[in-house]
Amino acid sequence: MRLLHTMLRVGNLQRSIEFYTQCLGMQLLRQSENPQYRYTLAFVGYGDEAENSVLELTYNWDKDHYEIGEAFGHIAIGCEDIYALCDTLSARGADVYRAPGPVKGGSTVIAFVRDPDGYAIELIQRP
Repeated sequence: MRLLHTMLRVGNLQRSIEFYTQCLGMQLLRQSENPQYRYTLAFVGYGDEAENSVLELTYNWDKDHYEIGEAFGHIAIGCEDIYALCDTLSARGADVYRAPGPVKGGSTVIAFVRDPDGYAIELIQRP
């Protein structure tokens, strides 16, 4: 077994696709609409779904805002140069709300950014 995808409900699909592709370097892998039930799905990720876990961005046509529940934590993404990525994200107007630095009580360098809908993304420096 393996993790296939994580689904996030988003208020503005194009804005979310742009954030995940242009800011975080993912690819738009596929997109489909369901007019009968009034929703669009977009799958983004760092590689083919056959071998990688991806994000499913669900846009319900009649809803442009969601409250993020207190049980949700964050999505974690490994990156090679966390400092440069956070500079780029900030320059693009993203909310980097925890600047890069060592995790409390450890040496792993992390940062946190919010996507356009407010979902938390932990960035983790990888070798």
